[in-house]
Amino acid sequence: MSVIYYYLFFLIFPYIALWWKSFPKAGHQSWEALIPIYNYAIASKIGGQPWWWVFFMLIPGLHIPMWMIINVSYIRKYGFFSLTDTLQGIFFPFLLMGKIASDDTLEPTYTTDWENDEHIRERAQGDHLVLFLSLPIIGHIVAFIFSFLQKKKKGKKTIIKEWGDSILFALIAASAIRTYVFEPFQIPTGSMEKTLLIGDFLFVNKLAYGPKVPVTPLSFPLVHNTIPWLDIRSYSTIQTLEYTRLPGWRDVERFDVVVFNYPSGDTAVYDPRMPHGLMGHDYHGIVINEAQRLYFDAHGDPRSFFSKEQEKLDKRIVEKYGVNQLDSMKQELAAERSKELQKRMDNYWSDFIDNFESWRDKARYEIAVNKQTVSQQEGLIKHYGIIYRPVDKRENYIKRCVGIAGDSIEIINSRLYYRGMNDAEFLPAPIFPNQNLQYIIHGMPALSEGEMKKRFNLQKGNDYDYYGEYYVMQLTEKELRTLHTSFPDAIIELYLEPRLDEQNLTNEQRVANLGLYPKSFRVSNTISNYQKFWIPKKGATIEMNRHNLDWYTRVITAYEGHTLTEKDGKVYIDSEEATTYTFEMDYYWMMGDNRYRSADSRTWGFVPEDHIVGKASLVWFSKDAKYGTRWNRAFTIIE
Repeated sequence: MSVIYYYLFFLIFPYIALWWKSFPKAGHQSWEALIPIYNYAIASKIGGQPWWWVFFMLIPGLHIPMWMIINVSYIRKYGFFSLTDTLQGIFFPFLLMGKIASDDTLEPTYTTDWENDEHIRERAQGDHLVLFLSLPIIGHIVAFIFSFLQKKKKGKKTIIKEWGDSILFALIAASAIRTYVFEPFQIPTGSMEKTLLIGDFLFVNKLAYGPKVPVTPLSFPLVHNTIPWLDIRSYSTIQTLEYTRLPGWRDVERFDVVVFNYPSGDTAVYDPRMPHGLMGHDYHGIVINEAQRLYFDAHGDPRSFFSKEQEKLDKRIVEKYGVNQLDSMKQELAAERSKELQKRMDNYWSDFIDNFESWRDKARYEIAVNKQTVSQQEGLIKHYGIIYRPVDKRENYIKRCVGIAGDSIEIINSRLYYRGMNDAEFLPAPIFPNQNLQYIIHGMPALSEGEMKKRFNLQKGNDYDYYGEYYVMQLTEKELRTLHTSFPDAIIELYLEPRLDEQNLTNEQRVANLGLYPKSFRVSNTISNYQKFWIPKKGATIEMNRHNLDWYTRVITAYEGHTLTEKDGKVYIDSEEATTYTFEMDYYWMMGDNRYRSADSRTWGFVPEDHIVGKASLVWFSKDAKYGTRWNRAFTIIE
């Protein structure tokens, strides 16, 4: 339900509540109850709350709680404190409001006598309810503990009342700040190392690009999409809003470090083991992997299939030439044998490609209905199926924006190049001080973990792995120079995966293309070599050809909400034939500074403008799981 209906309800509520009859009891004029917004300010004052609290009602996400607070404060001023009264005031205040307006004996003069046991008992359950709704369970635990540490003073509020009031207002204020000003964020993965480290705690500045009005304003305060410990959804979709962004200081600029809602998180595998489970990961990639797994189960793993086909060919050689000729004939027939094996492997993958949609549907069923999938690292995983995430409740990710709307991008041998709309040619992107690439190092002596940490500040697992004869390292340019100086005889090579010729792909290579965006059999990219492409810009129009369909179908359907089908060589958008398409939003290309160990736009594609959360501004605390607090990173600016 749109928020407009709630605001319309708020406008007519004072009339239904008969405030024009009850306001005079508090020394106000009847006409004051008839002026929108002003009437709520007067009701707040009558209830003993600041008049300016009414402005919180204008903020989506806070509007309903503030409406409830004003109502409860109002009825309590007339002496309605019981559990039943409080429940009515929160959820259905009409009966009590009508009673207040029609009963001439009721006056807004009730004041709790905190020395009167009867008064305290009368309101005890209602106060407990307010505290529970403000901070379930935890609020009561805190109040219970402090009740032993703090002796109640004569004539003062009970500790439950004090904590209920304090927590309630703190949550309102904190929710407003978190939603519209800044939000704390913790780095969970190493995709931005060594610019940002696992265990960094930072602030996200939402004013930089303009704060987003929540799409799902009805949500549990101060958590994102799941209530901790309970593993249940923290928001309701009963009320949803259209994408709206308030004015900010500036637009997203090229090379900003940006926090955004995960664009591939529209559908998520519901596995509350996060961050180690599948929740928030690339669901569409998971479906592709599961489709291949199901195909392997039905037709045999490609490695075992290849081995069996080799055995068949060897058997034919033996049958035709004898066992003594096997080795020599293998060499003599090597080219023919290799060609035959390639043909059989192509047939194996051809069946998967031809029936890809069918296998993908089976994978979706396996994940959604059977609630299981297979991970290479963890084997069979049982989970809770899939859920849809509204835009503002998709997982928060952090990357560097390396391309803005209208830019063209290309990656050549791990070096990123860009061309802005007004640039004549591609320009090399700057290499940031803590940006790192992957190197293979031979001829370097084996060093202990402690020595690597002490001499080079490199940590095993995060920065390097040793494989007996060589190292694989993620190094910045400065670290690379230091290692080269320390071991001048070592052979250091940048690890590269060249792009394949798209005109001469094997079927196996075509399937491998599904691993990187745009996840098309026809488009070949690798982590270190990415073909030229254009980032969509609002208002720009493209031709609906095969190339653009590969790159922009997900943009048109998932982010801009249209249906797209192909039939007889024609493209239909929303059931109408289309030869062109005009984009409705700006988009961005995000990449991690840890270029070889980052799941970023190379995996899931463009980031729409309505997914942008804010600019990463400040690391205020940092802690390494193994080495403890990193004091040198506290209060450092993110560049």
